[in-house]
Amino acid sequence: MKSVSDYFGSMVFNDVVMKAKLPDDVYRALKKTMSMGTHLELDIANVVANAMKDWAIEKGATHFTHWFQPMTGITAEKHESFISPAEEGRIIMKFSGKELVRGEPDASSFPSGGLRATFEARGYTVWDITSYAFIKDGTLCIPTAFCSYGGEALDKKTPLLRSMEAINKQSLRVLKLFGNNEVNHVVSVVGPEQEYFLIDKEMFLKRPDLIFTGRTLFGALPPKGQELEDHYFGSLKPRVSAFMKELDKELWKLGIHAKTKHNEVAPSQHELAPIYGTTNIATDHNQLTMELMKSIAYKHGLICLLHEKPFAGVNGSGKHNNWSIATDKGGNLLEPGLTPHENAQFLLFLVAVIKAVDDYQDLLRVSCASAGNDHRLGANEAPPAIVSIFLGDELTAILDSIDTGSEYNDKGKLQMTVGVTALPHFPKDSTDRNRTSPFAFTGNKFEFRMLGSSFSVAGPNIVLNTAVAEILSQFADVLEKSSDFNRDLADLIKKTYGNHKRIIFNGNNYQEEWISEAAKRGLSNLRTTVSALPMFISEKSIELFTRHDVFSKAEIHSRWEILTETYVKTINIEALAMVDMVKTSIITASLAYQQELLSLLQMKKNNGLYNSSVEEYVLKHIVDLSGEMVKNLQGLEKALDIAKKEQDLQKQAELYSSGVVPAMQDLRKTVDALESHMAKKHWPMPGYSDLLFGVI
Repeated sequence: MKSVSDYFGSMVFNDVVMKAKLPDDVYRALKKTMSMGTHLELDIANVVANAMKDWAIEKGATHFTHWFQPMTGITAEKHESFISPAEEGRIIMKFSGKELVRGEPDASSFPSGGLRATFEARGYTVWDITSYAFIKDGTLCIPTAFCSYGGEALDKKTPLLRSMEAINKQSLRVLKLFGNNEVNHVVSVVGPEQEYFLIDKEMFLKRPDLIFTGRTLFGALPPKGQELEDHYFGSLKPRVSAFMKELDKELWKLGIHAKTKHNEVAPSQHELAPIYGTTNIATDHNQLTMELMKSIAYKHGLICLLHEKPFAGVNGSGKHNNWSIATDKGGNLLEPGLTPHENAQFLLFLVAVIKAVDDYQDLLRVSCASAGNDHRLGANEAPPAIVSIFLGDELTAILDSIDTGSEYNDKGKLQMTVGVTALPHFPKDSTDRNRTSPFAFTGNKFEFRMLGSSFSVAGPNIVLNTAVAEILSQFADVLEKSSDFNRDLADLIKKTYGNHKRIIFNGNNYQEEWISEAAKRGLSNLRTTVSALPMFISEKSIELFTRHDVFSKAEIHSRWEILTETYVKTINIEALAMVDMVKTSIITASLAYQQELLSLLQMKKNNGLYNSSVEEYVLKHIVDLSGEMVKNLQGLEKALDIAKKEQDLQKQAELYSSGVVPAMQDLRKTVDALESHMAKKHWPMPGYSDLLFGVI
């Protein structure tokens, strides 16, 4: 049996393969392009493409595709074979540098927010040379960015790469002020923890709501949920264990550092966590991870649910975005150092993040906004919709000392006058972990916990990268003009923290008291997607993104339109699915049960056996709840009709949020109550007990 080290990265055209397959001069030119962002000449691209093709064919590949990430939130592929006609009706296998570097898919058939029309179909995919090509299902996949004929970004990868360049540029400016001229490149790094549910495939296929929407629109609570806390970190069931083993193996073949796997809090819920890496590559890897979860689960007779809230009454699924900043020399800019000089640098980058999160808290909230995630945020199972930072008591105390100009006393172990000499030694894990915080410092990184499980991590990291780049730019503007660097550095750290410490909260974010306290501090509380999305097209947002060339104004408005339309379409599909399920199966089931009860009641009366009100008791509840269900069904149809007639997109989204969603909740409440009174044989679909506890 092969060890993991024997097959890890075996399906990736990585550095080891490039060294072995490419001539030395071509390899050096390619590496220069990858590290410095220089232009890749066509003759070099031709050699690389030929070597890549030969390697892929050796691995059994017959096709290639430009693998990209449109605004649908999933990946896209157009497969083309390597075959090319030759004489005498034969073929040869060809792959050119031009085909490697650029493709041309139809750009009008993907969400564009008005950037492309049906008659404006031309779009381009361009090789992201910093992300290795890989083989999946017999196809050579080339990670690419996707843009329109006019150069507008039509995907999630392009602005992510732009935001990474922004944070690189501004970080280098700051590092040079500290005399650090050895660092040539700075990148943001990410490790996205992925939560998901596994349910039995046969049960899934009997639930139209799961098929159409990815979540249960109806479902009475089972006798047991997660109350006993016995599922978290519990032993893996055989089918789940087999799935996880195969998933690990396939991820490792693709060079994805899948590290941790375990049961999560809710029944049938699980988590996978990777080792973190460069943000664009981590984004690619997370998209692949979600894709493989679904396909491998299916092979094991399971369905992987990535919806943020597939089941009411138990925890939903999130994605924790562990984010930091690293240099090409291996340094972590958010890790405390061992010398005053290193820690002055650490403190400056730390307060830059604090200011960025405070200044752009609305944008961070927008980056996690979706119809699915509205079920989680603020629901005492995920962070609230209020953005705040957890630093821990010790680091907060140090920054408070800087703010007040007082001595910092580390419980008798350390006394120092803080300033640029602060933190001569600061242990990474000197404080407890706060799982209720939306944005928690965990030693050398921040854990952004607001993301939904189905999200691409590109969007939140675009905002993080750009916001921090903006603050670093402001810092560099000040310090580059300084005549006394140490004095002005200390003053800048002190002033920044003092002005933005309102965003620091180390307590329980689930408590109701925090909501009123956050309001007193002036923090925003955008409770729904519809209230959050307009922040994306604010003047402040447009100014930020355009200044750093991450989005153009047109691209910003296009993304707002796509996100808002997606919200409307999602709620509309869910509402229509509810209407269809009630009309075609639940009403029918109720009537059938009523008929059975009436027949039984009549039979007892005819035979002189009637001396109890049991049948009448049950029948009355079924009849009353069915009547209420029909009334609520009509209310939902009316709300849908009103919302659909609205032409203004923002107003239409508001009608779906304020009218359709409450009507859906009313209908669900009644149907769930009806389910709890129905005979199991008459209920037309598997219930929560079957779904949550059906995998054994």
